[in-house]
Amino acid sequence: MDRTFLYRHRDLLALVHAAELEPRRHDSASPSPVSMASLQADLANAQARNTRLAARVQQLEKRLSQAMDAQAWQESGLGAPADIDELQCRVTRLEQQNVELTAALEESQADLEAAPEATAT
Repeated sequence: MDRTFLYRHRDLLALVHAAELEPRRHDSASPSPVSMASLQADLANAQARNTRLAARVQQLEKRLSQAMDAQAWQESGLGAPADIDELQCRVTRLEQQNVELTAALEESQADLEAAPEATAT
């Protein structure tokens, strides 16, 4: 039977639409009645779960990519090991301390050079 047959006979089409909305009668072969509303709810739940799973997959792919990047960078020898990074930070701190101590020393020397002149007058 063609679909157009139903559209030409509106009374049959109305019966089909009414049957879609009613749950099926419980048969001994089928475990539970199924209605259009329950199928739509199942579909909506499946789509929501699919969306959540897709987001989780993207998150895991991003984490895997970052981990593989870090591992490849370290294995290639291009990246500095953690202890070298720590030493470079310490060198930077010590250089800054050296600059501060040098400035303080120059200031003290200027004060010492100015002291004999101040006591002479």
